[in-house]
Amino acid sequence: MTDETREPGPTPFQRILRGRRSIRRFLPTPVEPEKLRACLEAARSAPSAHNVQPCRVLVVDQPALKERLAAAAFSGLFSGSKFAAQAPVILALLARPGRAVVRLGSLIQGVPYYLIDMGIAGEHIVLQAEELGLATCWMGWFNYRRARKALGIPPRLKLVALMPLGYAASRPKREPPRRPFEEVVGFNEAPRG
Repeated sequence: MTDETREPGPTPFQRILRGRRSIRRFLPTPVEPEKLRACLEAARSAPSAHNVQPCRVLVVDQPALKERLAAAAFSGLFSGSKFAAQAPVILALLARPGRAVVRLGSLIQGVPYYLIDMGIAGEHIVLQAEELGLATCWMGWFNYRRARKALGIPPRLKLVALMPLGYAASRPKREPPRRPFEEVVGFNEAPRG
């Protein structure tokens, strides 16, 4: 087999995508300020509908505030999410929904564009963190009302997700199963899956 006929290996970006896992066990090792800043800059650089840039991030790294957030957000029905309190940093992903034109478009289309924008910004954080050797986990299972109150989030901002950030205590070795390509992708017709 010649170099011209050999299948190319995965690119560095593909290795990041394939290596990324949702981590639920964190080391107490602090996150270096420059790595945290790089993750936050990645979110800030994310595209958004009509360039409204709704993404706001509240960095929770002060132990007392983190404990207060954990007690409020991860108790009772939400106690399965208390693992997040192990991470040295918890990011609260907040949205400031856009101008009237974007809100009107969202209403007409039935799609809250700010949530799409937040997904893009959050995934920028996740991928930047992975490249830097950090671990993350998207979280939607927590007490939103109590988390908002614990963090003092003003009404103009919507709490979209929480994301623990730190160094993984352990990483799963195998890649989780994925649906077959043909089930997920359709060319010129809806996918069959």
